[in-house]
Amino acid sequence: MSPVTASDPSSEAQYHALASTLLARIEAQVDRWLQDDVVDIDAARTGGLLELSFPNGSKIVVNTQPPLHEIWLAARSGGFHYRHVGGQWRDTKTGEDFVATLSRCASEQAAHPLSF
Repeated sequence: MSPVTASDPSSEAQYHALASTLLARIEAQVDRWLQDDVVDIDAARTGGLLELSFPNGSKIVVNTQPPLHEIWLAARSGGFHYRHVGGQWRDTKTGEDFVATLSRCASEQAAHPLSF
């Protein structure tokens, strides 16, 4: 799959569908961890913004950026921007997969190995 572009109206709908699916996937995993008593992370979603609050008071914020067709991730270790390329959300600078970065950041902030 090629990256979505702002000039194509169908890509606008595609971006929103992909971004919504990603946020729902994160929320579902956090809910499973809570149900299975793995880790107590609070997930709060407002529109295209998902805030994960960890027991130590730290947060991770995942935010959609519709005008840019990006997903932004803010964590203790830094801020990252992602575009959907080849079926995955990839860091615009390093090419690292979003899920890998989110898992690493969440593991660091939870002091517990976590994988999305």
